Amino acid sequence: MSNGKAFGNLIYSYTRAQAIADGVLIDVTDEAKAHGFKVPVAITDHLFHGYVAFVPEELKSQGQSVTGRLHDLLALAMIAARTSKGSDRAYFKVAFLMAPGRTETVQVIAHIGPGDTAEPVLTIMLPEDD
Repeated sequence: MSNGKAFGNLIYSYTRAQAIADGVLIDVTDEAKAHGFKVPVAITDHLFHGYVAFVPEELKSQGQSVTGRLHDLLALAMIAARTSKGSDRAYFKVAFLMAPGRTETVQVIAHIGPGDTAEPVLTIMLPEDD
């Protein structure tokens, strides 16, 4: 097509800002800055609520907290990002304590791409969230 619209006019778009406002993405930019991230960072709600914010009462006495789990996720994301030069994705695994004596290891993706105004942004997600 000569007008550059291979699929016609845009009917609807869902912005990153809308996804954050709707709770589909959880903005963790402030926390990520402490780990050296220089771009806005968000986590999918599936990863956040299923693993980061999932802290059963019996695990709190073992030192588990949302803050600690988020710290671990972001620290591992930074290590993975630093070793994935030249790619827009970094793959890494995180082990989350889900119950006393039961750990679940999950594959995680950190993807850097364009935000709503083409600025670089990072999204951390489970593979099924991609």
